[in-house]
Amino acid sequence: MTQTATAPNDQGQQHTESRTDSGNAVEARGIVKHFGETKALDGVDLTVQQGTVRGVLGPNGAGKTTLIRVLSTLIKPDAGSAFVGGFDVLRQPKQLRRTIGLTGQYASVDELLSGYENLYLIGRLLDLSRKEAKARATELLERFSLTEAAKREAKTYSGGMRRRLDLAASMIGRPQVLFLDEPTTGLDPRTRNEVWDEVQRMVREGSTVLLTTQYMEEAEQLADDLTVIDRGRVIAAGSVAGLKAQVGGQTLQVRATHPAELPEMARCLAEAGILGATVSADAGVLAVPITGDEQLTAVIGVLGTRGFGVAGIDTQVPSLDEVFLTITGKSGSAPADKETQA
Repeated sequence: MTQTATAPNDQGQQHTESRTDSGNAVEARGIVKHFGETKALDGVDLTVQQGTVRGVLGPNGAGKTTLIRVLSTLIKPDAGSAFVGGFDVLRQPKQLRRTIGLTGQYASVDELLSGYENLYLIGRLLDLSRKEAKARATELLERFSLTEAAKREAKTYSGGMRRRLDLAASMIGRPQVLFLDEPTTGLDPRTRNEVWDEVQRMVREGSTVLLTTQYMEEAEQLADDLTVIDRGRVIAAGSVAGLKAQVGGQTLQVRATHPAELPEMARCLAEAGILGATVSADAGVLAVPITGDEQLTAVIGVLGTRGFGVAGIDTQVPSLDEVFLTITGKSGSAPADKETQA
């Protein structure tokens, strides 16, 4: 639902504002963006509920960064509509920018300022009081292990330190909506965990996060729901568990006491109506696709009734990597969306 309100513009004149009160932090419908003859976004729809993390996955050049730049008002879409934090990306960009935080793929800190000065300045620009800006800058420097380097100019920082400072800068105002575009690329595992902890902390405090990532582990760790984009289109969406189930559910791996019996075990299961079992003689296991606990029990029941020896069983679900490759059908995408050139 959309509602209108009247507010003064920069010259004190009245104009009509349009806000959405749907309860969603992000709503995008039919977003299209061209770069020359390349269609980077081709009718993207996206909804992100307040207080959640939405992961956006896709091959290189799929359009992920272009989508982030549209939603954060850095570039204008050629078609479609979007609201972020209740504000229209086209009609209310100034108001929208005050509700968001953004970390792009490359650090954008002021190299001539110290780490502390960077954060303090941004805090003041976001209307934090001097006391609040100091406290918040100090807090985030500590959380991102930058306290010892706080007074050094950012140009003396390593690439990883600049990245951490850039992430801290995007979080200093406790934004309503936080856009993170591949935020942990190039970070060591310890720092990556620090970023994850801080993202989760912000969500607990009420922020909403839209995260693009190439790391499947990161998506599983942080995201409540996922959207998969390829060639500028949404090709799948849902929870991590839902997408895994969509791709193929669980696989029961039965380790035989006598590996020579594996073909006969598969034949007996087929006779009982349990289809799809495959034999891996080298591993000494029988892989049986199952959809739930009832089917698992049925497999064990058939094998036990027929007197087969079972040395062990294990269940596996498809990894998010496997889900991604199955949905996209490839590991990369052509052509690039030229998002870094916009």
